[in-house]
Amino acid sequence: MKDYFVDLHIHIGQTESGEPVKISGAKTLTFRNIAKEASERKGIEVVGIIDCASPNVQKDIRDCLYSGEMVELPGGGIRYRDTVIILGSEIEVRDPGMGPAHLLTYLPSFADMESFSEWLKPLMKNPSLSTQRIRTTARELQQEVKARGGIVIPAHIFTPHKSLYGSCTDRMSEILDPDDIAAVELGLSADTQMASLLLELDPLPFVTNSDAHSLAKIGREYNKMRMDTPSFGELVKGLAGLGGRSIVSNYGLNPRLGKYHRTYCESCEMVVDEVTTALTDREGITSPDHCLYCGSKAIVRGVLDRITSIANRTEPDPAIRRPPYRYQVPLEFIPGLGTKLLDKLLARFGTEMNILHQVCLEDLENCVGEEIARKVILAREGALRLDAGGGGRYGRVAKQ
Repeated sequence: MKDYFVDLHIHIGQTESGEPVKISGAKTLTFRNIAKEASERKGIEVVGIIDCASPNVQKDIRDCLYSGEMVELPGGGIRYRDTVIILGSEIEVRDPGMGPAHLLTYLPSFADMESFSEWLKPLMKNPSLSTQRIRTTARELQQEVKARGGIVIPAHIFTPHKSLYGSCTDRMSEILDPDDIAAVELGLSADTQMASLLLELDPLPFVTNSDAHSLAKIGREYNKMRMDTPSFGELVKGLAGLGGRSIVSNYGLNPRLGKYHRTYCESCEMVVDEVTTALTDREGITSPDHCLYCGSKAIVRGVLDRITSIANRTEPDPAIRRPPYRYQVPLEFIPGLGTKLLDKLLARFGTEMNILHQVCLEDLENCVGEEIARKVILAREGALRLDAGGGGRYGRVAKQ
């Protein structure tokens, strides 16, 4: 058994020939470029590319396989150098009477993904684009994925736009069969402690993924998983905790850095977190339906406030044993660490994972100086001071 770094949510911006896939994704996010970035710069050993149901993307996958640049594995997945790609698709569901939610689906082989793509075509307006709405129920989607040997993971489950709890329902069981859910993705604005306040999530593993819309964002959240070898089959066993496989730890942003951590006012552009303590004590407000500054109801409900409103408990159940959640600030968030210094670190130490996890303070100082080196170590330890994000604006590292 060995520990591997795993990021299961990476988008494709466009194909090699320039056809759009994820409209909000960077044009450099092609199937081939993602594999190269993950293997050569990031040091992520398993990546889930979640736009592989697009027929246009499948042309690029065929080219990579036919050229011999990449190879399919017997246990599922496609290998490129030191990285294995898990073929996935993000799909929007909206059951009758419910709001929209995004689900991540993963399949073992390219042939399975091609079969799934054919099933999707008549049910979608534009199956070539990312994250399209499907004209069927969430449970039927689950059944089709399961029939092909695949798994389903609800995406960024608490964010206010198009997520299971953020915009769809108060309870997963109202639209999905929890027994056929492999894990849930926490999203950038939540952590294990927050999600553990919901009883129905007790049986399900938590994963932390980047939801990368650019090459630089790959690995901003990720997991360490113990598996026999990186492959689709081993990933499934690792999520389920079978035969010594497991999720060893989750690495993610402190939720305060997420775009939707706290409720945000679109009128006066203030994050409620900045005044919560004072106004809660005076007015008894814990999950506001209006701005605590200007009174406007044009607010985007934050993840923390949404969880508070649907939670079944006030503290996690200590009997539910989960992997540790490691707060870690990605290198690109560190003030003063620009592109040139990052390239210098990568040239010296290989990959971002090596820099974040292994390189000692003295070696960092010798490469980029004392101040940046100290911030990298503080990021590794989750000790950087942060200002909260909200309403689509990321939090930020505060002046240290």
